[in-house]
Amino acid sequence: MRRTPPDLLPDSSADYAVTDQVGHLLRRAYQRHVALFQSAIPDSQLTAAQFVTLCAVRDMGGCSLNDVVKRTAIDQATVRGVVERLVARGLLTVSAHQRDGRKRELALTDAGRQLVAATVPFAQQVTDRTFGDFNPAERLALVYLLRRMAEMP
Repeated sequence: MRRTPPDLLPDSSADYAVTDQVGHLLRRAYQRHVALFQSAIPDSQLTAAQFVTLCAVRDMGGCSLNDVVKRTAIDQATVRGVVERLVARGLLTVSAHQRDGRKRELALTDAGRQLVAATVPFAQQVTDRTFGDFNPAERLALVYLLRRMAEMP
């Protein structure tokens, strides 16, 4: 497919408002959500990325780093750092996989399980606060549309 050179395209820049673009709005909504999370979660050292990683490991039982990447949509380099910090805090363990010694198996420690259990009620409140005054139909529609967008190729 041939593209028209930029200098031959009609000037539509006057009609382009960056603050109305979906990427900008998604980023703003996410920033608001993360700020709500940080203010509501009692453990001030626990980040949203760390919490979602702990939840993913809890949900899958023992799992690999790649499993966490797939489940959380957090890139491999970031997940590695998150896992290192969680291991340092004694919330996760990393061990050799039983069948493939090259792979690493992640598991929650007792302290990790306790932290997730104690944090989930606050995280549920954060979700409610993120939705704000949306009615049930708007909440359902937003989640549906976000899932649909996230699953697009």
